Amino acid sequence: MAVMGVVYINRERIGTLTKDVQEYIFCYDEAYYNNPQKKAISVTLPKTQQEYHSTELFPFFFNMLSEGVNRKLQSRQLQIDENDHFSLLLATGSAETIGAVSVRLETEA
Repeated sequence: MAVMGVVYINRERIGTLTKDVQEYIFCYDEAYYNNPQKKAISVTLPKTQQEYHSTELFPFFFNMLSEGVNRKLQSRQLQIDENDHFSLLLATGSAETIGAVSVRLETEA
């Protein structure tokens, strides 16, 4: 079963980050992609209609996570394995990040 996070820049939805059983998938939303004034989230994830696939969490998103003691404290408090990077990102990526990018767990309405 896939788990999906919605990716935002300054509260504007730009795409999705999904974790499937064996891989991570990042994809820009069509409306964001079609706007030539909107920039790519990262030089390593240029704007394209293709999906990006990786067996590891993309470095751009991995770097949004806390490090060291802070990650240990977050993991303990949230009861999430310190090495479960995707779950930590979804749990902390909407409020506890530095910068304009946030990631929120997709919830069905």
